[in-house]
Amino acid sequence: MTRYVAPLLAVLSLAFVSVTQAATQFVEGKHYTRIQTPRPTSVPAGKVEVMEVFSYGCPACDRFAPVIKRIQSSLPPNAQMTFLPASFNPREAWPMFQRAYITAQMLGVADKNHEAVYQSVWQNGELAISDPTTHQLKTKLPTIEDAARFYNKRSGVPVDKFVATAKSFAVDVKVKAADDLVRAYQVDSTPTLIVNGKWKLNNQSIESIDQIVELVKFLVAKESAPATS
Repeated sequence: MTRYVAPLLAVLSLAFVSVTQAATQFVEGKHYTRIQTPRPTSVPAGKVEVMEVFSYGCPACDRFAPVIKRIQSSLPPNAQMTFLPASFNPREAWPMFQRAYITAQMLGVADKNHEAVYQSVWQNGELAISDPTTHQLKTKLPTIEDAARFYNKRSGVPVDKFVATAKSFAVDVKVKAADDLVRAYQVDSTPTLIVNGKWKLNNQSIESIDQIVELVKFLVAKESAPATS
């Protein structure tokens, strides 16, 4: 799991620094990079998208969840948070979690259960990918049927309906689109933040949680500024 979580684990271990210290000059190519070919966003026209590329099977994403809440609460009215599930780590059931999230989105139960899914993987063990004692990956990873039972208990979605939707052509299309987008953004670690399909935060250059928040706000403001001729 180290390959995927190391960059942000270091950041999350730091204490919060002052806003003055965090509001340093952000440099393109160091703190953030331009996406070579900007991608269309999934938010309404006039909105600036702040996207987290994540997986429920990623321990750093679980630890990053409170930071995401802080980012969301700091966004101006013209910005909107979205989530893109990654699948590039099958050893930790990421493809299943990706499919489950997309299915839950289609059924309208993803947002209200987002935090609960993390808890089921990393706290109560319902969808755990590792043994709580040895911390080794389980031989039998959670399945889409396990995820269906999770959403049934919390939102009342019939298990058979969830499973059928998860295995549908419509979800297959969205899964492929998600994978294509992750590749287009050249994301190889999570969590990764993308602003408006154009800017990617560089995890290795971020020194504190405050700096993450300030950098997101900086890029949102950059995208909100009127275009100059």
